[in-house]
Amino acid sequence: MRPAMFGYLRLSPSGEESDEGHSMQSELKDYANREGFTLERVFTENAPGSEHAFFSMVEKLKGSDVKNVIVPSLWHFARLPGLQEAMRQHIEREIGARLWIVQGVRG
Repeated sequence: MRPAMFGYLRLSPSGEESDEGHSMQSELKDYANREGFTLERVFTENAPGSEHAFFSMVEKLKGSDVKNVIVPSLWHFARLPGLQEAMRQHIEREIGARLWIVQGVRG
């Protein structure tokens, strides 16, 4: 059985959320499969400035055996590099999960 991983992404506030979300989720799923994982769930931010999905994912990580998180790029955490790094460190150091970044990878 393949180990599970969670996905995380932030959708732009444009009207194309459905297409954008499906495309990114498909990319995350393909990448996870290539790396030997099953993408169990994708946590998605739909509102600008919201971190609700991130905190929901963190709580699920704390209460499960899932220890891998996949994102399309660090931009999905935040636009500011310092905040990106803080969120990354929270996942890796405080929770002990591994972060996988798809950015630039095409199958």
